Amino acid sequence: MAAQLQLTADHEALLQHQCRTIPKEQLHQPGPDFIDRSFVPSSRSAQVIRSLGQLYNHGRLGGTGYLSILPVDQGIEHTAGSSFGPNPMYFDPENIIKLAVEGGCNAVATTFGTFGTVARKYAHRIPFLVKINHNELLTYPNKFDQIMFGSVEEAWNLGAAAVGATIYFGSEESGRQIQEVSAAFERAHELGLATVLWCYTRNNAFKTADKDYHVAADLTGQANHLGVTIGADIIKQKLPENNGGFTALKFGKIHKAMYEQLSSDHPIDLTRYQVANCYMGRIGLINSGGESLGAGDRDAAIKTAIINKRAGGQGLISGRKAFQRPFAEGVELLHAIQDVYLDDSITLA
Repeated sequence: MAAQLQLTADHEALLQHQCRTIPKEQLHQPGPDFIDRSFVPSSRSAQVIRSLGQLYNHGRLGGTGYLSILPVDQGIEHTAGSSFGPNPMYFDPENIIKLAVEGGCNAVATTFGTFGTVARKYAHRIPFLVKINHNELLTYPNKFDQIMFGSVEEAWNLGAAAVGATIYFGSEESGRQIQEVSAAFERAHELGLATVLWCYTRNNAFKTADKDYHVAADLTGQANHLGVTIGADIIKQKLPENNGGFTALKFGKIHKAMYEQLSSDHPIDLTRYQVANCYMGRIGLINSGGESLGAGDRDAAIKTAIINKRAGGQGLISGRKAFQRPFAEGVELLHAIQDVYLDDSITLA
């Protein structure tokens, strides 16, 4: 059951928005029968369907068609000290799993090392999503490249229901990453595992003096479209904050309808464009929760969840806002996110 959500005026304004870009009727909308409608007719095997069922039918959102995933790979991506310094208990990998279990998440996404220490104790209690590649930051000077940290077979041996990977679309190394991840996802499907792709854009040219187009709807939407093309079952993407990356940076192919008809400057409309690029929602879009900024994290998380849900997305994958605070507060924040998806009065715009 959803608790009574404490909504701000900002939240209420989002609930009043009417989407006049891509009609919700054209979307493959989330729901209890989403796997039957979207994946059963696809090329996915019975084993992959079963793994997707593990993800979609677990936790407080189980059976709703929505997902709440706890991701904790920041110990590699951002350094362990900066990630766990605010709450050192999470240097112990077991506490990561405990937070996901107590938080009622559909799954926990983390590293080979974390799962390797506790797999036998928790593999039957919560679905594992193993992140198979990372950008490590110990190399000096820093380089930004996702490299494989293990194999799909190793993830399968750990009892995983799914594997996750990141591609830095737009980066110099993106061609190699696309090939590596495509092959890994093919192997994952052969073994019956679901696949989740972090579809991030990364290129220094995407950030100008006055705007960061790494979070532009048109660039992130195209990254999503590439991600679903190589076999991702779920797409993870940052919430869009602007648009017009292709036009501002003067590259790529565009049509004026992308900006004049299929989107607007409203965050729900920007996010709906991301959903449209996930085969009109046939492949679920989950947005990232972003960094922890302190006291306003709960309201920010609820806002992101409302935008994602009303746009036609399938949930949030939120980590730092949950684990960089005391355990009980982290559980409460995860529940607050989930309550947005459990609230039937919050509908597609």
